[in-house]
Amino acid sequence: MNDWRIYRGVGEPHDGVQRLPAPPPWRDFAASGRDAAPGTDPSTARRLGFQRTLVENYAPRPAETDAVNAALYLRRPLLATGNPGTGKSTLAYAVAHELGLGRVLRWPIVSRSTLRDGLYRYDAIGRLQDVQLERAQGESGSRAAAPGIGSYIRLGPLGTALLPSDVPRVLLIDELDKSDLDLPNDLLNALEEGEFAIPELERIADREPAVQVLTDDGRKVTVTGGRISCTTFPFIVLTSNGERDFPAPLLRRCVQLELEPPGEEQLKSMVEAHLGGAGATEGRDLIDRFLEREPGEIIAADQLLNALYLTQHAPHTERLTRERIATLLMRPLDRSR
Repeated sequence: MNDWRIYRGVGEPHDGVQRLPAPPPWRDFAASGRDAAPGTDPSTARRLGFQRTLVENYAPRPAETDAVNAALYLRRPLLATGNPGTGKSTLAYAVAHELGLGRVLRWPIVSRSTLRDGLYRYDAIGRLQDVQLERAQGESGSRAAAPGIGSYIRLGPLGTALLPSDVPRVLLIDELDKSDLDLPNDLLNALEEGEFAIPELERIADREPAVQVLTDDGRKVTVTGGRISCTTFPFIVLTSNGERDFPAPLLRRCVQLELEPPGEEQLKSMVEAHLGGAGATEGRDLIDRFLEREPGEIIAADQLLNALYLTQHAPHTERLTRERIATLLMRPLDRSR
Protein backbone atom coordinates (compact mmCIF):
# COMPACT_ATOMS: atom_id res chain seq x y z
CA MET A 1 0.00 0.00 0.00
CA ASN A 2 1.62 3.27 -1.14
CA ASP A 3 -0.52 5.50 1.08
CA TRP A 4 -1.68 4.02 4.36
CA ARG A 5 -4.02 6.93 5.11
CA ILE A 6 -7.79 6.38 4.86
CA TYR A 7 -8.80 9.92 5.81
CA ARG A 8 -6.72 12.37 3.77
CA GLY A 9 -8.35 15.68 4.69
CA VAL A 10 -9.09 16.57 1.03
CA GLY A 11 -12.64 17.72 1.70
CA GLU A 12 -14.20 15.44 -0.94
CA PRO A 13 -16.11 12.20 -0.21
CA HIS A 14 -14.47 8.98 -1.39
CA ASP A 15 -14.68 5.23 -0.72
CA GLY A 16 -11.33 4.93 1.03
CA VAL A 17 -12.96 3.31 4.07
CA GLN A 18 -13.24 0.12 2.00
CA ARG A 19 -9.47 -0.19 2.28
CA LEU A 20 -9.51 -0.42 6.07
CA PRO A 21 -7.67 -3.59 7.14
CA ALA A 22 -9.02 -5.97 9.75
CA PRO A 23 -9.20 -4.36 13.21
CA PRO A 24 -6.54 -5.03 15.84
CA PRO A 25 -7.27 -8.42 17.46
CA TRP A 26 -7.99 -6.76 20.81
CA ARG A 27 -10.67 -4.57 19.12
CA ASP A 28 -12.26 -7.24 16.90
CA PHE A 29 -15.62 -7.58 18.64
CA ALA A 30 -17.22 -9.62 15.86
CA ALA A 31 -14.48 -12.24 15.91
CA SER A 32 -14.52 -12.53 19.71
CA GLY A 33 -18.19 -13.48 19.62
CA ARG A 34 -17.95 -15.68 16.55
CA ASP A 35 -14.93 -17.69 17.62
CA ALA A 36 -15.85 -18.19 21.27
CA ALA A 37 -16.16 -21.80 22.35
CA PRO A 38 -19.41 -22.85 24.03
CA GLY A 39 -19.45 -21.98 27.72
CA THR A 40 -16.50 -19.58 27.48
CA ASP A 41 -16.30 -15.83 27.77
CA PRO A 42 -16.50 -14.31 24.25
CA SER A 43 -14.22 -11.43 25.26
CA THR A 44 -11.42 -13.70 26.49
CA ALA A 45 -9.72 -13.88 23.09
CA ARG A 46 -9.71 -10.09 22.76
CA ARG A 47 -8.33 -9.64 26.26
CA LEU A 48 -5.72 -12.39 26.26
CA GLY A 49 -4.77 -12.71 22.60
CA PHE A 50 -6.11 -14.77 19.73
CA GLN A 51 -2.88 -16.77 19.57
CA ARG A 52 -2.98 -17.73 23.22
CA THR A 53 -2.93 -21.43 22.27
CA LEU A 54 0.51 -20.85 20.72
CA VAL A 55 1.95 -18.34 23.18
CA GLU A 56 1.19 -18.24 26.90
CA ASN A 57 0.41 -14.55 27.01
CA TYR A 58 0.55 -12.59 30.24
CA ALA A 59 3.36 -14.70 31.80
CA PRO A 60 2.56 -13.65 35.39
CA ARG A 61 5.36 -13.17 37.88
CA PRO A 62 5.58 -15.51 40.91
CA ALA A 63 4.17 -12.81 43.23
CA GLU A 64 1.08 -12.55 41.04
CA THR A 65 0.41 -16.29 40.92
CA ASP A 66 0.97 -16.46 44.69
CA ALA A 67 -1.59 -13.69 45.29
CA VAL A 68 -4.17 -15.32 43.00
CA ASN A 69 -3.76 -18.67 44.73
CA ALA A 70 -3.98 -17.05 48.15
CA ALA A 71 -7.27 -15.41 47.16
CA LEU A 72 -8.59 -18.72 45.79
CA TYR A 73 -7.61 -20.70 48.90
CA LEU A 74 -8.81 -18.11 51.41
CA ARG A 75 -12.00 -17.21 49.47
CA ARG A 76 -11.04 -13.55 49.69
CA PRO A 77 -11.17 -10.78 47.07
CA LEU A 78 -7.93 -9.83 45.33
CA LEU A 79 -7.18 -6.09 45.35
CA ALA A 80 -4.87 -5.44 42.38
CA THR A 81 -3.25 -1.99 42.32
CA GLY A 82 -1.01 -0.55 39.63
CA ASN A 83 -0.61 1.97 36.84
CA PRO A 84 -2.93 1.81 33.82
CA GLY A 85 -1.96 -0.98 31.44
CA THR A 86 -0.18 -3.22 33.95
CA GLY A 87 -2.64 -6.08 33.47
CA LYS A 88 -4.96 -5.68 36.46
CA SER A 89 -8.16 -6.42 34.53
CA THR A 90 -6.43 -9.03 32.37
CA LEU A 91 -5.66 -11.00 35.51
CA ALA A 92 -9.35 -11.82 36.01
CA TYR A 93 -9.66 -13.07 32.42
CA ALA A 94 -6.45 -15.11 32.68
CA VAL A 95 -7.73 -16.91 35.79
CA ALA A 96 -11.17 -17.56 34.27
CA HIS A 97 -9.56 -18.89 31.07
CA GLU A 98 -7.06 -21.21 32.74
CA LEU A 99 -9.49 -22.63 35.31
CA GLY A 100 -12.47 -22.88 32.92
CA LEU A 101 -14.69 -20.65 35.06
CA GLY A 102 -16.76 -19.24 32.18
CA ARG A 103 -17.70 -15.67 31.44
CA VAL A 104 -16.12 -12.96 33.57
CA LEU A 105 -18.74 -10.84 35.29
CA ARG A 106 -17.65 -7.21 34.99
CA TRP A 107 -18.77 -4.26 37.13
CA PRO A 108 -17.15 -1.04 35.89
CA ILE A 109 -17.22 1.51 38.70
CA VAL A 110 -18.14 5.16 38.15
CA SER A 111 -18.61 7.98 40.64
CA ARG A 112 -22.35 7.27 40.90
CA SER A 113 -22.05 3.50 41.44
CA THR A 114 -23.82 2.11 44.51
CA LEU A 115 -23.82 -1.30 46.14
CA ARG A 116 -27.34 -1.91 44.89
CA ASP A 117 -26.16 -1.40 41.28
CA GLY A 118 -23.86 -4.36 41.74
CA LEU A 119 -26.42 -6.54 43.53
CA TYR A 120 -29.66 -6.04 41.59
CA ARG A 121 -31.92 -3.57 39.83
CA TYR A 122 -35.68 -3.30 40.32
CA ASP A 123 -37.66 -1.56 37.59
CA ALA A 124 -40.46 -0.16 39.76
CA ILE A 125 -41.52 2.37 37.10
CA GLY A 126 -41.84 -0.32 34.43
CA ARG A 127 -43.94 -2.46 36.75
CA LEU A 128 -46.22 0.46 37.61
CA GLN A 129 -46.73 1.23 33.93
CA ASP A 130 -47.64 -2.39 33.19
CA VAL A 131 -50.12 -2.48 36.09
CA GLN A 132 -51.76 0.72 34.83
CA LEU A 133 -51.93 -0.75 31.33
CA GLU A 134 -53.51 -3.93 32.74
CA ARG A 135 -56.18 -1.85 34.50
CA ALA A 136 -56.87 0.15 31.35
CA GLN A 137 -57.26 -3.03 29.33
CA GLY A 138 -59.56 -4.46 32.00
CA GLU A 139 -61.84 -1.46 31.72
CA SER A 140 -62.00 -1.92 27.94
CA GLY A 141 -62.80 -5.61 28.26
CA SER A 142 -59.52 -6.97 26.83
CA ARG A 143 -57.54 -7.69 29.95
CA ALA A 144 -54.01 -9.16 29.79
CA ALA A 145 -52.29 -10.11 33.04
CA ALA A 146 -49.18 -8.09 33.90
CA PRO A 147 -45.97 -10.10 34.39
CA GLY A 148 -44.94 -11.13 37.89
CA ILE A 149 -42.52 -9.08 39.97
CA GLY A 150 -39.59 -11.26 38.90
CA SER A 151 -39.82 -9.84 35.39
CA TYR A 152 -38.78 -6.45 36.78
CA ILE A 153 -35.75 -7.61 38.77
CA ARG A 154 -32.31 -8.24 37.24
CA LEU A 155 -29.29 -9.27 39.25
CA GLY A 156 -26.16 -7.19 38.83
CA PRO A 157 -22.63 -8.57 38.38
CA LEU A 158 -22.00 -8.93 42.13
CA GLY A 159 -25.46 -10.40 42.73
CA THR A 160 -24.94 -12.93 39.95
CA ALA A 161 -21.49 -13.88 41.29
CA LEU A 162 -23.07 -14.69 44.68
CA LEU A 163 -25.59 -17.18 43.25
CA PRO A 164 -25.15 -20.76 44.47
CA SER A 165 -22.71 -22.66 42.24
CA ASP A 166 -20.33 -25.61 42.31
CA VAL A 167 -17.33 -23.58 41.13
CA PRO A 168 -16.51 -19.92 41.77
CA ARG A 169 -17.62 -17.29 39.29
CA VAL A 170 -15.05 -14.66 38.35
CA LEU A 171 -16.07 -11.07 39.07
CA LEU A 172 -14.06 -8.03 37.98
CA ILE A 173 -14.89 -4.87 39.97
CA ASP A 174 -12.99 -2.44 37.78
CA GLU A 175 -11.44 0.85 38.98
CA LEU A 176 -12.84 0.92 42.49
CA ASP A 177 -10.97 4.15 43.20
CA LYS A 178 -13.44 5.99 40.95
CA SER A 179 -16.30 5.28 43.38
CA ASP A 180 -17.68 7.69 45.95
CA LEU A 181 -16.48 7.51 49.54
CA ASP A 182 -19.21 5.12 50.71
CA LEU A 183 -19.00 2.23 48.24
CA PRO A 184 -15.83 0.53 49.62
CA ASN A 185 -17.44 0.39 53.08
CA ASP A 186 -20.81 -0.64 51.66
CA LEU A 187 -19.15 -3.66 50.01
CA LEU A 188 -17.89 -5.04 53.31
CA ASN A 189 -20.95 -7.01 54.40
CA ALA A 190 -21.59 -8.62 51.00
CA LEU A 191 -17.92 -9.60 50.68
CA GLU A 192 -17.77 -10.93 54.24
CA GLU A 193 -21.08 -12.80 54.42
CA GLY A 194 -21.46 -13.84 50.77
CA GLU A 195 -25.19 -13.15 50.78
CA PHE A 196 -27.73 -10.38 50.36
CA ALA A 197 -31.46 -9.78 50.47
CA ILE A 198 -33.86 -8.44 47.85
CA PRO A 199 -36.44 -6.56 50.00
CA GLU A 200 -39.00 -6.46 47.18
CA LEU A 201 -39.05 -10.28 47.19
CA GLU A 202 -38.74 -10.70 50.97
CA ARG A 203 -41.97 -8.73 51.43
CA ILE A 204 -43.95 -11.22 49.34
CA ALA A 205 -42.10 -14.38 50.42
CA ASP A 206 -45.16 -15.71 52.28
CA ARG A 207 -47.25 -15.49 49.09
CA GLU A 208 -44.53 -16.17 46.51
CA PRO A 209 -41.67 -18.02 48.17
CA ALA A 210 -39.92 -18.76 44.86
CA VAL A 211 -39.55 -16.09 42.16
CA GLN A 212 -37.67 -16.26 38.89
CA VAL A 213 -35.38 -13.31 38.09
CA LEU A 214 -32.90 -12.49 35.35
CA THR A 215 -29.14 -12.65 35.97
CA ASP A 216 -26.38 -10.45 34.58
CA ASP A 217 -25.71 -13.34 32.15
CA GLY A 218 -29.27 -13.13 30.81
CA ARG A 219 -30.27 -16.45 32.42
CA LYS A 220 -33.33 -17.00 34.61
CA VAL A 221 -32.76 -18.28 38.14
CA THR A 222 -35.09 -18.91 41.05
CA VAL A 223 -34.71 -16.85 44.22
CA THR A 224 -36.22 -18.42 47.33
CA GLY A 225 -37.40 -16.36 50.28
CA GLY A 226 -36.03 -13.16 48.80
CA ARG A 227 -32.42 -13.98 49.73
CA ILE A 228 -29.36 -15.08 47.74
CA SER A 229 -26.47 -16.88 49.45
CA CYS A 230 -23.40 -18.20 47.70
CA THR A 231 -22.30 -21.81 48.19
CA THR A 232 -18.89 -21.14 46.61
CA PHE A 233 -17.35 -17.72 47.16
CA PRO A 234 -16.55 -16.06 43.82
CA PHE A 235 -13.05 -15.12 42.70
CA ILE A 236 -13.27 -11.33 42.87
CA VAL A 237 -10.66 -8.98 41.42
CA LEU A 238 -10.90 -5.38 42.63
CA THR A 239 -8.71 -3.08 40.55
CA SER A 240 -7.30 0.30 41.52
CA ASN A 241 -5.00 2.77 39.78
CA GLY A 242 -3.69 3.86 43.17
CA GLU A 243 -5.54 7.18 43.02
CA ARG A 244 -6.93 6.91 46.57
CA ASP A 245 -6.57 5.08 49.86
CA PHE A 246 -9.14 2.49 50.91
CA PRO A 247 -10.48 1.95 54.44
CA ALA A 248 -8.65 -0.56 56.62
CA PRO A 249 -11.72 -2.84 57.01
CA LEU A 250 -11.77 -3.38 53.23
CA LEU A 251 -8.00 -3.93 53.04
CA ARG A 252 -8.25 -6.48 55.86
CA ARG A 253 -10.71 -8.54 53.86
CA CYS A 254 -8.61 -8.55 50.67
CA VAL A 255 -5.44 -10.16 49.42
CA GLN A 256 -3.42 -7.18 48.19
CA LEU A 257 -1.27 -7.23 45.05
CA GLU A 258 0.84 -4.39 43.64
CA LEU A 259 1.33 -4.96 39.90
CA GLU A 260 4.53 -3.72 38.32
CA PRO A 261 4.75 -2.66 34.64
CA PRO A 262 5.35 -5.65 32.34
CA GLY A 263 8.97 -6.69 31.90
CA GLU A 264 10.62 -7.86 28.71
CA GLU A 265 9.40 -11.47 28.97
CA GLN A 266 5.81 -10.44 29.70
CA LEU A 267 5.86 -7.81 26.97
CA LYS A 268 7.20 -10.23 24.34
CA SER A 269 4.56 -12.81 25.25
CA MET A 270 1.81 -10.20 25.11
CA VAL A 271 2.86 -8.89 21.69
CA GLU A 272 3.23 -12.38 20.23
CA ALA A 273 -0.17 -13.46 21.57
CA HIS A 274 -1.87 -10.52 19.85
CA LEU A 275 0.27 -9.87 16.78
CA GLY A 276 2.28 -13.05 16.30
CA GLY A 277 6.03 -13.54 16.23
CA ALA A 278 6.42 -11.37 13.13
CA GLY A 279 4.75 -8.45 14.87
CA ALA A 280 7.20 -8.71 17.76
CA THR A 281 10.18 -8.91 15.40
CA GLU A 282 9.14 -5.98 13.20
CA GLY A 283 8.33 -3.81 16.20
CA ARG A 284 11.45 -4.56 18.20
CA ASP A 285 12.47 -0.89 18.17
CA LEU A 286 9.16 0.16 19.73
CA ILE A 287 9.37 -2.59 22.33
CA ASP A 288 12.85 -1.35 23.24
CA ARG A 289 11.51 2.21 23.46
CA PHE A 290 8.82 1.03 25.87
CA LEU A 291 11.35 -0.83 28.03
CA GLU A 292 13.81 2.08 28.03
CA ARG A 293 11.30 4.77 29.00
CA GLU A 294 12.28 7.26 31.69
CA PRO A 295 11.99 6.06 35.32
CA GLY A 296 8.49 6.83 36.60
CA GLU A 297 7.17 7.54 33.09
CA ILE A 298 3.77 5.87 32.64
CA ILE A 299 3.09 4.25 29.28
CA ALA A 300 0.45 1.50 29.16
CA ALA A 301 1.13 -1.79 27.40
CA ASP A 302 -1.91 -1.36 25.19
CA GLN A 303 -0.41 1.90 23.91
CA LEU A 304 2.54 -0.15 22.68
CA LEU A 305 0.19 -2.68 21.04
CA ASN A 306 -1.65 0.13 19.27
CA ALA A 307 1.62 1.60 18.00
CA LEU A 308 2.89 -1.80 16.82
CA TYR A 309 -0.33 -2.54 14.96
CA LEU A 310 -0.60 0.83 13.23
CA THR A 311 3.04 1.20 12.29
CA GLN A 312 2.80 -2.14 10.50
CA HIS A 313 0.38 -0.47 8.09
CA ALA A 314 2.46 2.67 7.57
CA PRO A 315 4.99 2.36 4.73
CA HIS A 316 8.28 1.19 6.21
CA THR A 317 10.13 3.44 3.79
CA GLU A 318 8.54 6.46 5.44
CA ARG A 319 10.56 6.40 8.63
CA LEU A 320 9.38 9.84 9.70
CA THR A 321 5.74 8.81 9.35
CA ARG A 322 6.32 5.67 11.43
CA GLU A 323 8.14 7.66 14.09
CA ARG A 324 5.39 10.27 14.20
CA ILE A 325 2.71 7.59 14.67
CA ALA A 326 4.69 5.90 17.45
CA THR A 327 5.19 9.21 19.26
CA LEU A 328 1.48 10.01 18.94
CA LEU A 329 0.32 6.68 20.35
CA MET A 330 2.97 6.19 23.03
CA ARG A 331 2.59 9.57 24.71
CA PRO A 332 3.26 9.17 28.47
CA LEU A 333 0.04 9.14 30.48
CA ASP A 334 1.51 11.23 33.29
CA ARG A 335 2.09 14.22 31.00
CA SER A 336 -0.78 16.62 30.31
CA ARG A 337 0.77 17.59 26.94
